[in-house]
Amino acid sequence: MKIVILDAKTLGTDLDLSPLDKLGEVISYETTSEEETVDRILIADIVITNKVILSANILSQAPKLKLICIAATGMNNVDLEAARFQGISVTNVAGYSTKSVVQHTFAMALYLLEKMAYYDAAVKDFNWTNSGLFTDVSHPFAEISGKKWGIIGFGNIGQEVAKIATAFGAEVRYHSTSGENLNHAYPHQSLEFILKDCDIISIHAPLNDNTYNLINENNLPYMKENALLLNLGRGGIINETDLAFELDRRTLYAGLDVLEIEPISLTNRLNEVKHKERLLITPHIAWASIEARKKLLEGIVKNIEEYLQGQQ
Repeated sequence: MKIVILDAKTLGTDLDLSPLDKLGEVISYETTSEEETVDRILIADIVITNKVILSANILSQAPKLKLICIAATGMNNVDLEAARFQGISVTNVAGYSTKSVVQHTFAMALYLLEKMAYYDAAVKDFNWTNSGLFTDVSHPFAEISGKKWGIIGFGNIGQEVAKIATAFGAEVRYHSTSGENLNHAYPHQSLEFILKDCDIISIHAPLNDNTYNLINENNLPYMKENALLLNLGRGGIINETDLAFELDRRTLYAGLDVLEIEPISLTNRLNEVKHKERLLITPHIAWASIEARKKLLEGIVKNIEEYLQGQQ
C-alpha cells in the first residue's frame, strides 16, 4: 500500500508523521506543483493532500488511487463528483482546529484592541525610556467587557467564540450566513444590524455563494468608528480592496488570518494601508497550533485505518 503525501510542508516540520508508516509505504513531498501532481499520484493507493488540487482531469490519470485523505476540513480542492465516478473514497478531518482558531481569534482581538503594536515599539525604540514617565497612556485601549461582539457564522467555532466573549463580559449576538442555524441562546440579527451595532465583529463562516464578497463597500460604512473586524473564516468573504479603502478613510481596525489569494500578493491593496498599526494580518495560521496539527494527523490515520478495515 503506497501512501503519497503531496504537501507535507503545510503540516509543519515539527509534526511526527511516523504513525503513517504502519499503514503502508509512505512517500512524502514537501510541496507539489500542478505540473508535478499526476506523476506523483500515479503509483499511489492513498493520497494525502492539504491544498494540492485534485481535479477531474488529474484523477482520471490515477488508475490505482483508492483513497484521498484531505488534511483539512474543507473539501473544495478535490473534485468530489469525479472521485465518486472513479470509485475513489474521499475523507476529511472535522473539528480538529476549533480550540486553535478560537484562541487565535482572541489573540488578534486583544493585540489590536490593546494597541500592542504601538506599545511594543514604544519600549523597544526607547520612547518610553526617554519619556521619564512610569506609564504611557497616549494610545488609549478599551476592555472587551461591556462591548457588543457580533459573530458572523455560528458553527462550532463561532459558538465557542461566543462562550469566551461572554466570559470576558461582552454582549454577544450572531448572524447565520445560511439562515438556518437559528436555535441558540444568543440573539440572531441581520448582517446590517451586526455591522451597525457591534464594537467587535468576528467572521467564522465558510466560503460559498452566500458569503463570497459578503463584506464590501456597500456595508463596510455601516461599521462604528473604532470598531474591530476579524476574519478567521475564509478569504473572499471580505472584499480586501474595499476594506483597505475603508481603513484609510476612517478609524477602523481589522485582523485577517485568511485572504482571497494566499500567500498575499504584492498587488494586494492591503499592503498600502496608511495606518498599518490598525491592520493585523497573519499567514493563515489560526488552525495550526501543534495540538491541532497532532489531532489532524490522528484523524488522517483513523480515516486510513477505517478504510483499510472496510476493504478486508
